[in-house]
Amino acid sequence: MSPKRHERLARADEVAIRLRIRRFREGVYLATSPDVPGLVAEGRSPVECVEICQRLARQMLEVWLENGDPLPPVFAKARSALRELLLPVSNL
Repeated sequence: MSPKRHERLARADEVAIRLRIRRFREGVYLATSPDVPGLVAEGRSPVECVEICQRLARQMLEVWLENGDPLPPVFAKARSALRELLLPVSNL
């Protein structure tokens, strides 16, 4: 991986994408994402579909960043979004 490509990938925040997993009668599962156009994965189980989707989404993001293509909104929003977290703290 080139240093320039690695730098651009390092700037991308981690995001959660929605998956829709459907089981077919043949025992095959198919996953798609409304957040990542073109993401389609087939697996023998829902877990396998999720693992394939994670890998494919990462590869798709790498290609988009490498080519300077516009990112799907779920990725573009994450790059500029303010993060707010709830942090539990015990009362000693």
